[in-house]
Parts: sequence; C-alpha cells; structure tokens
Amino acid sequence: MTHAPAENWRTHSAAQQPQWTDGAALHEVTRWLSAAPPLVFAAECDQLRHRMAAVARGEAVLLQGGNCAETFADMGADTVRGTLRTLLQMAVVLTHGTALPVVKIGRMAGQYAKPRSSPVERRGTDALPSYRGDAVNGMEFTAAARRPDPWRMRRMYESSAMTLNLVRALTTGGFGDLRQLHAWNQGFVAGSPAGKRYERLADEIDRSLAFMQACGVDSGSLDTAEFFVGHEGLLLDYESALTRAEPGTDRTYATSGHLLWIGERTRALDGAHVAYFSRVHNPIAVKLGPTTTPDEVLGLLDRLDPRREPGRLTFVVRAGADRVREVLPVLVEKVTAEGAQVCWVSDPMHGNTVTAPSGHKTRRFDTVLDELRGFVEVHRALGTHPGGVHVELTGDDVTECLGGGDAVLPENLHHRYETACDPRLNRTQSLDLAFLLAEMYRDAGATAGQRSAGASSSSAKGGASAR
Repeated sequence: MTHAPAENWRTHSAAQQPQWTDGAALHEVTRWLSAAPPLVFAAECDQLRHRMAAVARGEAVLLQGGNCAETFADMGADTVRGTLRTLLQMAVVLTHGTALPVVKIGRMAGQYAKPRSSPVERRGTDALPSYRGDAVNGMEFTAAARRPDPWRMRRMYESSAMTLNLVRALTTGGFGDLRQLHAWNQGFVAGSPAGKRYERLADEIDRSLAFMQACGVDSGSLDTAEFFVGHEGLLLDYESALTRAEPGTDRTYATSGHLLWIGERTRALDGAHVAYFSRVHNPIAVKLGPTTTPDEVLGLLDRLDPRREPGRLTFVVRAGADRVREVLPVLVEKVTAEGAQVCWVSDPMHGNTVTAPSGHKTRRFDTVLDELRGFVEVHRALGTHPGGVHVELTGDDVTECLGGGDAVLPENLHHRYETACDPRLNRTQSLDLAFLLAEMYRDAGATAGQRSAGASSSSAKGGASAR
C-alpha cells in the first residue's frame, strides 16, 4: 500500500472535530501517521465486504460489540481477552440459534474518540472543553487535561496496533478454537443463569463435534476464529493520514480498521465525513437516529453506495425502543424499493440511555431488548432480513446497565461503574441478550416459514381452481 493523495473532505464542513491549538504538532503527527504501516490491509477489508454481502442477502448475521470508548489506561491483555471471549460466546449462541454464520466485529482497536452533545462541560461555575476520548484529551476536569493534544493520535495508533496484534494472536493461536467452549465460560458468568444455559449449549455442541470426529469430518476450520475490528471514523485528520492506495488498482482504503462507521451527529450529506468515506473501499456503516428521513437515507445510499453493491453499506438503526416500530418500516421500504441490498443492523443501546436517581447514566436491559424485538418484528413483517446487532459491552462484571437475568439493581450501579463514557452491558447481560436474540430469530424464521407455506397453499388452491 502507498499513501493516498489528500481527499476532498477538507472542502466540506467537518462536524465534531477537536479545536487543535498546536498546528505544528498536528502537522508533525499526521506526517508521522502518513508514513506508518497500515493497521489493517486491503485484502482483510475486501474479505469483510464479502462477509457483509452475505449479511445483506440474509445468509449471515452480524455481531459487533465492545467498549463505548477505549482508554489508554485500560487497553491491556485482560481487557481485550475478556471482550473477545464474550463476543465468541455470543457468536456461538447466535450461530446455534439461527443456523447462520456470524460475522464478528470488535468495537475495538480504534474506538478512542467520541462525539459530544456539547463542546463544553460545566461543573458549577467552571467550564472546560468536553472530554472527547483519549485520542483527543483527558478525562480529568482540569484545563491541562482537557486541552486537545494532537500527539494523542499517535498514541491511539500505537495502542490500536497493540490491540490488533493481541486479537490476531488470540484468534489464530487456539483461544478462538470452537473446542474451547467450556474454557470461555469461566469466572463470574459461569454461575449466572446465562452461564448455566451456555454450559448446556456447550455440552450439546461438544456431542456434535465428537460425532463429526467419529465420522471422519475434517475439523481443521474449528481451530481459528475469523474476527474483524471497527470504530467510528470520527477524527478525519487521523483517518485521512492512514488512508492508503492499493497498488495496481484505483482503490483507496482507510487502514485504521476493517469497518468504520459515520455517527448520527456527522452523517450530513454535504458534510466532510460523508465526503471522505465516499472515497474509500472499506465496508462502511452509518448510524440512523429517530429523526432520520427517507430522503436522507436515499441520499446516503447514493453518496456512499452508488453502485448498489451488497456488503458496501450498513445502516445501524438507533431509534429507541419507543420509536423503532414507527421509524424503521418506511426507511426499509424506501431502500428496498431502490433495489439496494444494504445490511440492516440494530443498535439498541444509544436510543435508550436514561439517568438513574443516583445520577448515573444507565440503560435498562428490558428496554434494550424491546428495541431489538421491534427491529426484528419490523423486518419480519416486511419480509426483509434483520442483519444483526451492534452493542456496547464489556467482558467485565460491571454494574452499568440495569436488569438482565442476573439483575443489576439501581442501588448496585455505584459498585462497579467504570465506563469512560456510556453504560455497557456486562458479560452475563451480553450472553442473556444473545440467547434472547437467537429466540427472536427463530420465532421470525418460523413465522416466515408459515407465511411461505400459506402462500404455497393459496397458490396450489388457485391453480387447482384454474384447472
């Protein structure tokens, strides 16, 4: 790969960008990033596009999850291993429940920048720049910590490289072996209702694997797990510096991650983010909130997927449990009428954030589940494919979201409230979600089958009558 020429995004308005005060440092950092090795490679991104095309056609399911915001202080091996283990467990549950391959994408190795609703945070009479993620500034409420520092983007690159190296080592070195099902279920989750249910499923899969081995079936493909990474492509100085041209082709790639997404606050059709992402060949996604109009979705489709290529574009819906059944149908119908095969994915987290009496931001598990259920119901009614789920989660025993099978109560929130930004599902809640989502897919499949059988019966009756 070679460094790609400057993109035309700089001629557009760029929302949610830091106010860098040190122009010389910004130039030095972006120059360094422009010469750095890519974090991911074109062939990997193309492979993910191929996998996402299967999701768009209804032949696979997407599972994307990880931290709301990665931090430099908490990017060690235990954190990465815990997130990966949780996603692998969830993928097993979904694969077993849907009988479809699960495309696994970690929300990691780059999720260091966050958009904010206000550029300023106020505490009493004091006002400072908002914390925008470790890639920009620090969480401490001091003038020095909150000053945007371009050198943090270099540290973001280095931390992402370390995370990617560990992910690749784990997924190819035996940790992702499907025969490790029971080993993944250690720790606090094992004694939870979800953990016990998972153990029963693992026993069932073990028996199936033993049967396959007895029949002489080659099980070599079980040794490794295919795994990709993605993050919100928010900091355009960073993404642009890591853009590379693929030799011998006319394609350029954002090499900071396999799949990048444009957020709800940066998806303006005439904005810099859409301009930048229209020029890279990666699979890309766009977050759609409850105010999204059909015209905006069609505009995004034309700008980002003009050739209507399955696997290129994913729409991640974050409408809220109270709005998803109202908002989603018209968007899906409009896109379907265009003949486009996009991936439809549910983000049931961001539209359902509330403030507990204790002052903690939180999410109620039942509300998260209700948005997921509404998402699946809409697609079931329209005869389209609910492509998957995008959630904020951790492999740790945190107390940030309320409810779940091993319920977190309001009075528990302060026990282990550790997020750098938004509340995450803990590992038992994540497994709960996977089991319940698998049941929704099974129910939707059964209903679709009944509709198909009914249509066949009606057709047969009509044919007999005609004869």
